[in-house]
Amino acid sequence: MTDAITLTGWQHTYSGKVRDLYVPDGSEQGRTLAERFGDVVLVVASDRVSAYDHVLEPAIPGKGTVLTQLSLWWFEQLADLVPNHVVSTDVPAEVAGRAMVCRRLQMFPVECVARGYLAGSGLAEYRTSGSVTGIELPPGLVDGSRLPEPIFTPATKADLGDHDENVPFSTVVETVGADAAATLRDLTLAVYARAEAIARERGVVLADTKLEFGTDPTTGAVTLGDEVLTPDSSRFWPADEWRPGTAQPSFDKQFVRDWLTSASSGWDRAGDVPPPPLPADVVERTRDRYLEAYERLTGSALAV
Repeated sequence: MTDAITLTGWQHTYSGKVRDLYVPDGSEQGRTLAERFGDVVLVVASDRVSAYDHVLEPAIPGKGTVLTQLSLWWFEQLADLVPNHVVSTDVPAEVAGRAMVCRRLQMFPVECVARGYLAGSGLAEYRTSGSVTGIELPPGLVDGSRLPEPIFTPATKADLGDHDENVPFSTVVETVGADAAATLRDLTLAVYARAEAIARERGVVLADTKLEFGTDPTTGAVTLGDEVLTPDSSRFWPADEWRPGTAQPSFDKQFVRDWLTSASSGWDRAGDVPPPPLPADVVERTRDRYLEAYERLTGSALAV
């Protein structure tokens, strides 16, 4: 994994597959940051791309900027529904455009997933049981089918390198309590409904999305954190190409996944050898897809 960069006044504390986290350090600059912002974390979205639990090389130029700027745009669209963790976008020049100063939340240990269409792990579960996280669905649904109504299909948060596991709502109740579980479900479905309508107006299908919430330690309010409604956390499909019964074209890293699983990559997903470097055309097409998602949704071009 790429080493995190050094930022004056900030101490690196964690790197995930895509994001690097920093907190104010003990220097004079760091103390000034803490006095200015309070208990915060600097969330930096890198250009790293992951697939099948591997961080791949090379990175996708501009991807971190797309993730951050799209999240900020969505936070604005959702501000009347739920507070979010963004405190400031006044960040070090080295990470300008791809970083946010965020309030530190007490995160719920639950991945909050809303599905309006059948795809991915939900489709796999439906094919086995006719249900998704214990929610019975009508027979005869296929890949890409629109559901009768959006459903809340939570998952447990996995450690780095492991898969999240879909769980029934009762597991969320056992984990966080009945009141908090109901709040997470209701907020997730409200966010999905708002975002699905906005995306549809722009010719984009929002098939599903994964959200993370935490409690603001100062106000006690349930607050939307992490990224929101990006191609890394959501399935976006072009509405004019939506065809139930087949895999849908998507605004994400599908080019990466398709190449890795093709014969031309020479990679054995079941083996122990890491994936080979991505070809230049796969990198470029993936970059274009992320930029197209941003531009379709926001109506604005993004310079990266």
